[in-house]
Amino acid sequence: ASAFANTSIDWKETPEAHNFKADLPGAKKEEVKVEVEEGRVLQISGERSKEEEEKNDKWHRVERSSGKFLRRFRLPENAKVDQVKASMENGVLTVTMPKEDAKKKPEMKSIEISG
Repeated sequence: ASAFANTSIDWKETPEAHNFKADLPGAKKEEVKVEVEEGRVLQISGERSKEEEEKNDKWHRVERSSGKFLRRFRLPENAKVDQVKASMENGVLTVTMPKEDAKKKPEMKSIEISG
């Protein structure tokens, strides 16, 4: 992960879900990957291309970052990792992950006793 690695990401937990918002100005959705690995790690990665450079161009300042980026978040037990949704609009990536219903009683499983 290079200069773009410090991509700003907000993580907000609501009663219903975990919501992540990432500022990715200039990035196309095809350049961004959202993955859940090892069951509990959300990984947001990608690459923003450098601008084409013409022979006669003279750069006065280069402040916008380009290159690869990678951010990882360890998810809590209540995240439904199999129901992740992601969308991208106006350079903002939104990842929504529903939560287990905390009010729901744990499922009781009967174990047969042998012997």
